[in-house]
Order: sequence, then structure tokens, then C-alpha cells
Amino acid sequence: MMEAKFQIFLILLAVLACVALAARRFNVAPAILLMLAGVGLAFVPGMPPVELPPPLVLLMVLPPLIYSASVAMSWREFYKNLRPIVLLAVGAVVFTAAMVAAATHYLIGLPWTIGFLLGAIVAPPDVVAPLAIARRLNMPRRILVVLEGEGLANDATALILYRFALAAIMVGHFSLPVAVGEFSLIVAGEIAYGIGVGWLSLRARKWSGDPQVELTLSLITPYVSYWLPEHVGGSGVIATVACGLYVSWNGPLLISSATRLQGIFFWDLVIYLIEGLLFLLTGFQMRALYEKSKAFPLDDIMIATAVVVVIIIIARFAWLFPATYLPRVLSKSLRERDPSPPWQWAFTLAFTGVRGAVSLAAALALPFTLPGGEAFPYRDLILFVAFGVIFITLIGVGLTLPPVVRWLGIADAGHHEHALEHEAEIAARRQALDAALKSLDALTGEKAVSEEVMRLLRARHEIRANQLPDSLDPAHHDVSAAGTALTRELIAAERKFIHELLRDGQITDETRRRIERDLDLEEASLANREYRGVRL
Repeated sequence: MMEAKFQIFLILLAVLACVALAARRFNVAPAILLMLAGVGLAFVPGMPPVELPPPLVLLMVLPPLIYSASVAMSWREFYKNLRPIVLLAVGAVVFTAAMVAAATHYLIGLPWTIGFLLGAIVAPPDVVAPLAIARRLNMPRRILVVLEGEGLANDATALILYRFALAAIMVGHFSLPVAVGEFSLIVAGEIAYGIGVGWLSLRARKWSGDPQVELTLSLITPYVSYWLPEHVGGSGVIATVACGLYVSWNGPLLISSATRLQGIFFWDLVIYLIEGLLFLLTGFQMRALYEKSKAFPLDDIMIATAVVVVIIIIARFAWLFPATYLPRVLSKSLRERDPSPPWQWAFTLAFTGVRGAVSLAAALALPFTLPGGEAFPYRDLILFVAFGVIFITLIGVGLTLPPVVRWLGIADAGHHEHALEHEAEIAARRQALDAALKSLDALTGEKAVSEEVMRLLRARHEIRANQLPDSLDPAHHDVSAAGTALTRELIAAERKFIHELLRDGQITDETRRRIERDLDLEEASLANREYRGVRL
């Protein structure tokens, strides 16, 4: 049994790698191909069914995804865009859930509680797929920040609404004032708890002083911040976001360079595997749903799914445009401080509303029976609709977003913004080198330093300064790109020669590894200075 499961896991990893290569080859969002591959694998003859246990997503998969995205996000940018993020992560989710409840009640005949439960499940857009697509399109930075901030926080709102709706169905009554009070208490408590976990994690990591221990602690951190609030009735998402943002803001001065270098590759691999397997397993659920659909009227499934998809699209547009422009109409200070963005930006945000695996996990987590022993009402219908919404929005938005972005001209604004960002980066690098040079002069005045050491340090400084471009004009980019390519060839020549020395027995494997590490760091430094469309 365990051997069969491990074989399936290896098959999924192989498919993940192949799909990633195909996505790069055909310039298609990997999430789309992964989900389609999962659907295809589900119906391969002899392939055993692979279920997606809800606890696996909500308790095992979701915390590292949220934490990693929070650490990668700038606290300054998150705080600067807090108003639009809250309007989307809280306001849009509540509004969408209410719209779905009303539409399914009046058009399909679902009870209000069931409609609101379904609305809470399908209301939150996913953070993984749309960002993976949007980042490939050179969108302006603020759009990406708002999308990422919304995706981090909206799961918390939706899961709290989900718990309230589920409790109303199970118990039979619902109190709005009590729910609002509990919601406020959950938000405040989770923020405080998440910051506390972040503070404790950073101190423990600094005290350990060992990269392997620090990475282990970093992997534990999201689960510590998520599990306790979730266990006592919260969502866990807000605490994990607060923890990640705290680490993002305070970590640079407390985390060692060795840990940071290893952590980048470690977390990139962890998130890559989690996201890829998540989309594959989501597609795999099609087989189980197909088996259940044989005993369920197909017309009801199609109509309910179509109604919900149309409603969530309309609700997002209906909420986002007033939420973007109405506050500026009502507040003069807001207009002066933050002028209205182009309508194309608001349209792009409204259009990017992909639902993900959290919605499916919430649907799968529904109980099979009520406390009295009766079957949970409309459970299978909710499952079908949730999967249909995920499938349609992912494929639809994933395939149509690139031409929509080109039609709106969003990429042009993104290219200009990136050029300005690179200019600011060059200036910051030069200022940092100047500060280091002044520090060197001060240190040599305080300590007895030989002339040879001074020459070496100044030569290092001049080399780093000469690597920075004087401008971002295309001619310099071509020169820089040629220099980068030649440097890589020189590094490759060094690698080959070191390997020959090893084969001839002139150096040991340990020596070869130390030299290779220096070459690896130099090559990584080259990659770090390369950017999409601009090379430094």
C-alpha cells in the first residue's frame, strides 16, 4: 500500500517536471497545464484515485504558502496599499458571498444558509495562480502588490465566513452582532499572536547560529503561527500573514548571509513542489466528482455552476470600481495623497479573479451529516460547483489575461516602472559602495592596516563599482549582456580545469567543492544582476 502511494508520488513529481518544461516551451501558465494534466491523469486506466484530504490543504499546505508569500512581500508596500487590500480581502469577499447567496436562493432555490456557505467557499480569489500569470506580463508593481495582499488576507475572511455559515446550518440559528464581534476579536488576536511568533522565531534563529537549524525553524514557523489560532476557532491565516510580514521587515539584520543564501533555494523548491502538486491534485479530484455526478442531475450541476461563475465575475467588477473611485470622490485628502489610478488598472484587478485549491478544500471539508444524523444538505452540489468555478476561472483567466493586458496597455506602464526601479537600484548600489568606502577610510584611521591589505580592499571596491552601468540605454545593455555571457564562459572554463585537476589527483574532492562554491556564488551574482528586459 505504502509502496503504491510512493510510486504515485514519484509519478506526480515526474509529471510536474514535464509540465513545467512544456509550460516554459509554449509560454503558458504552468498552473493551467498542471490542472489539465491532473484531470487527464485521473482518467488514465489503472490509475488509482488520489484524494485531496481537506486537512492536508488547510493545515499542511496553506501555512507555508501564506508564510512564504508574506515574507516575500514588503511590509512598507503592504501598509501603503492597506486600504485597497482590505477593501478587496474583506469587503469584496463579503459582498461576493452575499451576491452568491442571493442569486442561488432566487434563481436556483437554495436555502439562504446554503447559498451563503457556497458563497464563502467560492468568494476568495487564489493567490498562487493569478500572481504566477501576472508576474510574467510585466504589470505595474502596485497591481501585483494589491493582488498579493488580497490573496494573503482574503482566505482568512472567507474561512471565518465559512465557519459562521457552517455553524448556522449545523445549529440552526445565526446572530450578526455576535458574528461581527467574534470576527473583530479573531482579527486582533491573530495579528498579536502572529507578531509574537515572528519575534520569537527570529530570536531563536539568531541564537542558534546554524543555517540548517535556522531553516528548520523557518519551516516550523508557519505551522506554529497557523495551527493554534485555527484550533481555537480562528482562521490561522491572519496570524501567518502577520508573522511573515514581521519576519520580512525585521529579518534582514537578524538572519545570517549563509542562511539567507540557502533559504532562498530551500523555500523556492518547497513552494515550487507544493504549488505544483496542489494543482495536479486539484485536477485529480475530477474523477471522484465524475463518479458522484452519475447519481446527480447533470442539468442542475451545469446551471448552478454557470450561475455562480457569472455572479462572482459580476460581483468583483461591481465592487472593485466603486471601491477604487468612490473613496476618492468623497475624500479630498485621499485624492491629493493618492490620485485615482487609470481605469485599466481597476479593470485588470477586477478581471484577475482565479479561484484555487482553498475553495475546493473548504468544500471537501463539509461534514457528511448534520448533528441529528441527516445528510448534509446539497453537499455534492457544493462540491461540483466549487470545482467547476476553479476550473473555469483558472483556464479562462489564465488564457485570456495576457491578451487583455496587451489590449489595455498595462505592460507598457509596467516596463516604464521597471526601468525607473532599476535606475533607483543602480543609484542605491553606488551610494552603498560610497558608504562602504567612507567606512574603510574611517577603519584604516582607527586600526593599523598594511598597504597591501588597503590595495586589496580598494581593488575589490573598484571592481564592484565598475560592474555598475552608467545608464540604462540599449547600447550599454548589449555591452553588459556580452560581458555577462563571456564571464559565464570563463567560469565554465575554470570548472572544467578544476575537474581535470581532480581527475589527475592534484586536488581533493573537498578542495574542489570549496572552489566550486566560489564559482557558484559568482555565477549566482551574475544571475542576480540580470532582469527581464534590463541587465545590470
